[in-house]
Amino acid sequence: MNRAHTRTVHFVMPGGVDDPAAPSGGNVYDRRVCRDLPAVGWQVREHAVVGTWPQPGATARAELSRVLAEAEDGSAVLLDGLVACAVPDIVVREAGRLRLAVLVHLPLGDETGLAPARAADLDALERDTLRAVPVVVATSHWAARRLVAHHRIASERVHVAAPGADIAPPAPGTDGASRLLCVAAVTPRKGQYRLVKALAGLTDLPWTCTCVGGLGHDRGYVAGLRELIEESGLGDRVHLTGALPKEELDASYACADLMVLPSYAETYGMAVTEALARGIPVLASAVGGLPEAVGRAPDGSVPGILVPSDDPAALPAALRRWLGEPGLRRRLKAAADDRRAALDGWATTARNLAGALEHLRSEPRRAA
Repeated sequence: MNRAHTRTVHFVMPGGVDDPAAPSGGNVYDRRVCRDLPAVGWQVREHAVVGTWPQPGATARAELSRVLAEAEDGSAVLLDGLVACAVPDIVVREAGRLRLAVLVHLPLGDETGLAPARAADLDALERDTLRAVPVVVATSHWAARRLVAHHRIASERVHVAAPGADIAPPAPGTDGASRLLCVAAVTPRKGQYRLVKALAGLTDLPWTCTCVGGLGHDRGYVAGLRELIEESGLGDRVHLTGALPKEELDASYACADLMVLPSYAETYGMAVTEALARGIPVLASAVGGLPEAVGRAPDGSVPGILVPSDDPAALPAALRRWLGEPGLRRRLKAAADDRRAALDGWATTARNLAGALEHLRSEPRRAA
């Protein structure tokens, strides 16, 4: 490999990574590591490939093929899994010429609402892709274990680079209880529908809930959610803001007393650590990497409540406890403040990702 390029990585991402109208944890992650990798010795050449990933059309497929074909022999290439995992026919043929790594934000078959046959197809395509590359990067230890077990990948090939968090000023909140915040794209996987159902049974208690997140991913789901809010008489208590610019999102966090993320599937849950970075306790589903994101304070206390995702009664019961038990709120707030001080930053993410990329440098070339 050309010595001038030994510390350069081509990063292939989905187009729209900077679209403020459609923010996502994956996009934020990709953008941050592009910014932070140079500080740990890796220059990044960015390639944003526009397409309806993971279901690309012919133009998107051709563009991805072109980007990979134009990379110099032996180049290190990091591909976002949303782009790479559904097209092994494009990726695998370059695995002998390039040094490839795939960053998996969410296993493709885990997206909620997929027809079983489609989920199985995506799962098989992802398996073919990940087995062909020498390095796989997961965004949580839970996700790494799942990829190893589910796709039968050698554990030494799967590395973890969990998202970091920017420590922010402590959120003053409102009265310490009643302002609920959910930050997530409004999609079936994020569980806003069941959050509204839970809140509909708590109208005897004082609360408001703001749901911040893109509304364009699943318009049918959004329409059904709006209808449920109105039918439940919650139009003045549950607010869908859509995606917000950073200043307004920061203001939403500053007013929040509790972060709620009732997802059905998450590999990590960056919104959780964004809340904890402000000392806001969390109520989240005990699925995937969410317990890892919630974590523990240095004294072992948990800065939130984790509820099973398959028990319809668990979420409303937990919300009622939060709203009705001042002692519980004080304990969780103290744990969240302590967890805030112990969170890893994005520099740690960059170092861990750089460590994974170092395995590409030592990976022997395979015959094409």
